Amino acid sequence: MSHRIQRRAFVNVYLVEEDDGLTLVDTSLPGGAQTIVAAADGLGKPITRIALTHAHGDHIGSLDALRGQLPDAEVLISARDVRLLKKDLSLDEGEEGKIKGLLPGAKTEPTRLVSDGDTIGSLQVVGSPGHTPGHLAFYDPRDGTLYCGDVYTSWGGVIATSAAFNWRFPLALGGTWNRPLDVESARKLRAMDPKALAPGHGKVIENPGAGMDNAIAKAS
Repeated sequence: MSHRIQRRAFVNVYLVEEDDGLTLVDTSLPGGAQTIVAAADGLGKPITRIALTHAHGDHIGSLDALRGQLPDAEVLISARDVRLLKKDLSLDEGEEGKIKGLLPGAKTEPTRLVSDGDTIGSLQVVGSPGHTPGHLAFYDPRDGTLYCGDVYTSWGGVIATSAAFNWRFPLALGGTWNRPLDVESARKLRAMDPKALAPGHGKVIENPGAGMDNAIAKAS
């Protein structure tokens, strides 16, 4: 079971319940630490790990503040996006295009770097590059929820990819580094046939398959 926390009306973070506490998926914009910690306190469980989908500022903005309040919590990000966390915007061989989006970096050092196929608590790590080079999604096999970061949005209840212009939430496309790769990741996540889609922006969508298909078709 997870609990969505919405910050400033358009950014989501999620508290995922585990036997040993809570996994926090993303940290929202700066200024969100107190809201997140209060929500965890309300659930009566500690935040034991912080899992980051990618290094954009609306997803890592409260990381340093949370680290100060949760010094024992694990901090996890992909081996590729940890460089963005350090404001290193250099490209690997074979990568093309300017890395986009708000990239303020953070002082916090991750405790573990993860990649496709790893696990974080009960969550399965799914490599989903495109929006950023090291973007990750997290799948919970217990209830079929897919925490998709910014591969998809659902602003206004309509699923869209970050690889195509969406007038409901145009910021997603503006922050996307590699549109074709983002579409590939959208297809990869669709093939998992999730029971619920939990994006970084917008509502959690139950039975999202048809909406994901439509979003992919519009972006292809």
